[in-house]
Amino acid sequence: MKKVLVAAAFAALFFAQGAKAQTNFQTFYDFGRKHFTTTLEGFHQDDWGNTFFFIDYDYNNRNLDDKVISPSGTYFEIARCLNFWQDSPVAPFSLQYEYNGGLGLGFGINSAFLFGIDYFLHSSDFNNTLNLKVLYKQFIGMDSKLPMQFTAVWGCQDLFGVPRLRFSGFADVWWENDIVFLSEPQLWFGIGDHASIGGEVEFSYNFGGLKFTTGKDFNIMPCLGWKWVF
Repeated sequence: MKKVLVAAAFAALFFAQGAKAQTNFQTFYDFGRKHFTTTLEGFHQDDWGNTFFFIDYDYNNRNLDDKVISPSGTYFEIARCLNFWQDSPVAPFSLQYEYNGGLGLGFGINSAFLFGIDYFLHSSDFNNTLNLKVLYKQFIGMDSKLPMQFTAVWGCQDLFGVPRLRFSGFADVWWENDIVFLSEPQLWFGIGDHASIGGEVEFSYNFGGLKFTTGKDFNIMPCLGWKWVF
């Protein structure tokens, strides 16, 4: 199951563009898992903070002729950042709460509830941004050695001075039976007002998926994709 960017990356981009909300649809081909994934994302900013969600669908349920006939799994995240103090000296800090969960063929992805603090850093023009998050993470029906998640989210608009070239991504560290690491840097080039082409590379340790490269627990999953902003 593929995980994508969290709300902070979108918040940074929308600050730069003066936008309040966005919905976009992405399609990726995952060269490691060898199937397509679609993602529907939504972001809304208001006077109390922002709300972000995404829904992933993997397409790898095959019939006896090895033809893909339906989705093979889905994953959902929704996060809310609260900030009633946007004009105060502590404006970079927000309270965040979040839900994660999903379902695959014959298995479930345990629900998890997260709560914590987000700290937002940015350049004067908001082209370069960084969010740092410290979150308490509680899985349902599964013990964790340390119920915490640490997250960094970054965004660089007009990378190297190239208009419409955006480098963004996140890195998560959390604990289940063992430490888990997941990072997905993305590179997008905008075409017009709605479309972008690009891709991402998933770097993970102890995270579900095929072992595309060497290493017992470390995986690298390159993906090629496109995005349409509604």
